[in-house]
Amino acid sequence: MDIATTIVIALLVCIVAALYSSVGHGGASGYLAVLSLFAYTTREMSSTALVLNVLVSTIGFVAFLRAKHFRFALAWPFLLLSIPGAFLGGLVHVSEEAYYMLLAAVLLVAAYRLSRNGSFVQNVTVTKKVSLEIALPVGAGIGFLSGVVGVGGGIFLSPLMILLGWAGPKQTAAVAAFFILVNSIAGIGGRLVQHTFDVRSMVPFLVAAFLGGLLGSYFGANKFTGMILRRVLAVVLLLAAGKLVLLVIR
Repeated sequence: MDIATTIVIALLVCIVAALYSSVGHGGASGYLAVLSLFAYTTREMSSTALVLNVLVSTIGFVAFLRAKHFRFALAWPFLLLSIPGAFLGGLVHVSEEAYYMLLAAVLLVAAYRLSRNGSFVQNVTVTKKVSLEIALPVGAGIGFLSGVVGVGGGIFLSPLMILLGWAGPKQTAAVAAFFILVNSIAGIGGRLVQHTFDVRSMVPFLVAAFLGGLLGSYFGANKFTGMILRRVLAVVLLLAAGKLVLLVIR
C-alpha cells in the first residue's frame, strides 16, 4: 500500500477514534467502514479494528474512570458471558459474503446511533438495577457477534442501558468503554488461536487512533460532543454498508 493511501486511512482513523471515544466507544465499526473502502481482506479488517479498539477504548475508559463515571457493578453482569462469547466468536470463520452482510448490519446500527440527537438522554433518570435475566444473555449474544465481526459491542449495549434506566449517559459511556476493551481483547485472543497477524503494519493507524482517542475521550468525559461531525460519520457508515451489500448481491 502506498504512502498516500496510508496517510488518508490514518487521517480517517483519527477522526473516527475522536468521535467514537467521545461517547465511550472504541470505534471498530468506523474503522471497519474505512477499511472496507480499501483493499483489505475480511480477516485483516476485523483484526485491525479490534487492535485499534483496544487502544482507543483503553484511553476512553481511563478518561471516564478519572472523571469518576465508572461503576463495576453495572459492567460485570454483561461481561460474565460476553468475554467467552467474544473469544468463541473470534474462533469462528464465516464466508466473505456472510461477513459483509453482518458488518453491513452493524454499520447500519452504528450509523443510526451516531445520527441520533443525544439530548433526550441527558436528563435520564436511573430507576432500576441491572437485571441478570436480561444482562447475561444479552452479554453473551453481543460478545459472540462482536468476536465474529471484529467490534466491541458498545453500540448495542449503550442504548439498552439507557432505555432500561440502568445508567445515565456518562456512566453508560464508561461501562461501554470497559465492555468494548475486554471484548476486543477476547476477540483478538480467539483469532490468535487460529493465526497471527502483523501488528507492524498497523503502526500508522495505531498512532492516529491514539491521538484521536485522547482528543475525543477528553471532550466526551468533560465536555460536549460534536453532533454535526457524528452525523457526517453516520453518512460514511451508511455508504460503507451500501458498498458491502452491493459486493454481496453482485
